[in-house]
Amino acid sequence: MAEKAMAKLKLTKNELKRQKDELKRYTQYLPTLLLKKQQLQGEMLKIHTAMEELKKEKAYTKAMVYKWADVFAEDVGIRELVSLRKVIISRGNIAGIDMPVFENAEFEEEEYDLFTMPLWVDKGIEAIKTVMSENARMEILEEQERLVQEELRTTTQRVNLFEKVKIPEAHENIRKIRICLGDMQTAAVVTGKIAKAKIQAREAEE
Repeated sequence: MAEKAMAKLKLTKNELKRQKDELKRYTQYLPTLLLKKQQLQGEMLKIHTAMEELKKEKAYTKAMVYKWADVFAEDVGIRELVSLRKVIISRGNIAGIDMPVFENAEFEEEEYDLFTMPLWVDKGIEAIKTVMSENARMEILEEQERLVQEELRTTTQRVNLFEKVKIPEAHENIRKIRICLGDMQTAAVVTGKIAKAKIQAREAEE
């Protein structure tokens, strides 16, 4: 493909101007791409930090639930008493990406008889709600990670295309065209001198 593209290069002044314009456009746009890449890397770091913090919270919740392992083993149907109704999210914009942001989790709680249920049921319900909320938050963070990673991959590809292909290619094309135009100009000067010498020689003979 590269050889085919080079074969189509026109060694003319118009092509030289076009290559210069393209080089200018590439070099002007590259800093914007590099800045976006840096921003995305920063956001990725923030997301990973948030995920690590949430993992710690989940581990703490899990440890607390384990303390109640024996009472949870008592089948009182606690898992039927609470369910996740909906996850409330807002939309954020990170480096031009439309991003889901966790706001809150709403739960549906069934009524139960306070006299027949064990005293620990209230805390058990709160623990289940905490676990569900943490799981929902993690899902949102994972979606953020996926979106940022996808955009980062695309941006990195564009940066590499500009840095390693387009800009060097434009420099090389400009160099080749300049050499060719210079050779043509030199040839024209030499041809002109030869023609002038012939005319002067002819005039001298006459």
